[in-house]
Amino acid sequence: MDKFIAHILLVDDDEGIRSLVKKYLNEKKYLVTTSISAEDASEKIKVIKFDLIILDIMMPGKSGLEFLNEYKKDINTPVLLLTAKGEPSERIEGLEMGADDYLPKPFEPKELDLRIKNIINKTKQNIIKRIIEFQNIRIDLNKQIILQNNLEYKINNTEKIILKEMINNPGKIFAREEIGRLINLNKERSIDVIITRLRKKIEINPKNPKFLQTIRGSGYVLWIE
Repeated sequence: MDKFIAHILLVDDDEGIRSLVKKYLNEKKYLVTTSISAEDASEKIKVIKFDLIILDIMMPGKSGLEFLNEYKKDINTPVLLLTAKGEPSERIEGLEMGADDYLPKPFEPKELDLRIKNIINKTKQNIIKRIIEFQNIRIDLNKQIILQNNLEYKINNTEKIILKEMINNPGKIFAREEIGRLINLNKERSIDVIITRLRKKIEINPKNPKFLQTIRGSGYVLWIE
C-alpha cells in the first residue's frame, strides 16, 4: 500500500463508469477494487478494510441507500455517494444515513479526485486521542462513538469534524456557512440534516435540545460546560 494513496471500493452497476473511474483513479495513485452490486460490495467489506467507498445510489437489486443503511452503522469507512442529478431527496436521505459527501452524475473526473482527497484528508487530520465527558454524555472522537445513557452511537467523519470544532469552542455560535466551510458543503438543508442527526445521538430529547442548540437566525451552538 506504500505506493498508493488509499484503497477505494467503487460500487456501480455501470461497467463503463467502473472502467473509466478505475482507470482514472489508478493514474492518480489510488488502489481501486470494484463491485458490480451492493450485494457484491457487502461480501468485500467483510474481508477487506477500505479507506473510502464510492457508492452509486441507483442499482438493480439492493440500492446504494439500502447498502448504506445496512452497513454504515457498523463501519467507519467514509462514503461518497454518486447520485442522479436533480434528486435532492436521495442526497438528503444519504446524508441522514451517514454518507460523508455526494457527487451528482455526470461528473468531471477532476471533481471526483478533489472530493476524494477532501474526504481522505479530513480522515487523516482527525485522528484525535481525546474523550469528552459531560453529564451523561461521553464522546470518544478517536473511536468515533457517542455513549449516552449506556446507548452507543457511531459518528461518521463529517460529524466528527463538526463535533471537534464545537467541543474546542464551547458556547460559540457556528453559522451554517462556517459549518459548511469545515466540511466542504454549501447546502444549508444538508447541514441542517447533519445537525439533526447529531442531535439524535447527543440529546435525550432531540426536539428540546439541551446541549446542541439552534440559535434562531444565527446558527448552532454546543453547550458542554
